[in-house]
Amino acid sequence: MSVQVDFIYDFGSPNAYLAHRLVKGIEERTGATFNYIPCLLGGIFKATGNRSPFLMFQNVKGKLGYDRIEFERFIRRHKLSEFLMNPHFPVNTLLMMRAAVAAEIDGFQDNYIAAGMAAMWEKGLKMDDPDIFVSAMNDAGVDGQTLLARANEDSVKEHLKNNTNAAVEQGVFGIPTFFVEEEMFFGKDRLEQLEREL
Repeated sequence: MSVQVDFIYDFGSPNAYLAHRLVKGIEERTGATFNYIPCLLGGIFKATGNRSPFLMFQNVKGKLGYDRIEFERFIRRHKLSEFLMNPHFPVNTLLMMRAAVAAEIDGFQDNYIAAGMAAMWEKGLKMDDPDIFVSAMNDAGVDGQTLLARANEDSVKEHLKNNTNAAVEQGVFGIPTFFVEEEMFFGKDRLEQLEREL
């Protein structure tokens, strides 16, 4: 029986995209299965008092510049040349994350995640625009109009809220976060530690 790794994610995090791109390799090497759990990063920040690194370190001399260097090193090391910093960043991902819940419920989460990650971090689309969202999903072979409608259903909204609250209760304060049973790993840079744990 393979180990399941819970992956707490939000499309709004470029680090979640970079981690996502490494998941398949980890699964192949370890036999583990990653279980993607959509949560709202903004809701996690609000509940925990956390803030984005850009806001937290904007007055710390040299910190953001160094973070960019580390970010670029990670991309080079893992050959993730498709990555494109979204020119509309930060993008409000409420629509995308509600649609992620709908896609999970309706049984096509993998295809939706692949389409959403590519739209945000390879094509640089403004995915909080409903028209662009529908078009991007249709182009990826996913029914964008149906997803847009499903994202506005109360049960879907409640599901996303519950996911986010449950993550906070588990100790999550940012994204990407991973759990191997009760062991928590935060950030793309902890994936090597996670793989050793597996």
